[in-house]
Amino acid sequence: MLAAFAAIVLVACGKPESAAMETVESLAANPERLKTLREQCRLERAKMGDELCNRVSEATRKRFYGNGNVPYTPPKEPPKF
Repeated sequence: MLAAFAAIVLVACGKPESAAMETVESLAANPERLKTLREQCRLERAKMGDELCNRVSEATRKRFYGNGNVPYTPPKEPPKF
């Protein structure tokens, strides 16, 4: 009986399933969810977990930097001033 109660308490205290299943790509595609999780990770990282907060950080980086391709290509010859 005590073991069953302990198991129920541990399951109830676990991380939410939806947050644990989020990928970097899904977070980067959903800016509102990303903003919410960034705030939660900032305030209570121990509760949220390093794995999820690291994915949130990576998604934030991807949204900021994009895919890494630079749309600007400098001219072959420098401009004359």
